[in-house]
Amino acid sequence: MRAAAAEAKAAKAGADLEAACLAAIGEMSGSDRELAETLHELVKKHTTLRAKTWYGMPAYTNAEGKVVVFFQSAAKFKVRYATIGFQEAANLDEGNFWPSGYAVTKLSASDKKQLVALLKRAVG
Repeated sequence: MRAAAAEAKAAKAGADLEAACLAAIGEMSGSDRELAETLHELVKKHTTLRAKTWYGMPAYTNAEGKVVVFFQSAAKFKVRYATIGFQEAANLDEGNFWPSGYAVTKLSASDKKQLVALLKRAVG
């Protein structure tokens, strides 16, 4: 909660939110850092989403400032996999049941292709 309060204060003060996101990624290590860097690159290359931090994690917002996708490191929560998650603002609704989070340990070329398709759909 402290991270969220600090992020809100920084946003109101006009802080560089992308720099904060990159700093959060830079604090990670190992596969968490690699995965977060890959997600950041894919988001920047294939969408118009803007980077920020959200509860201390890298996140990406739409034009209205709503979080669409975020990265949650495995180390932060002491779990065996990182998570790439999509929030309510993501346009991924499909029927009555669809995934909103993906466990990830590494991203192959095929996985990246699937992720790019999800990102494009989420903002579309």
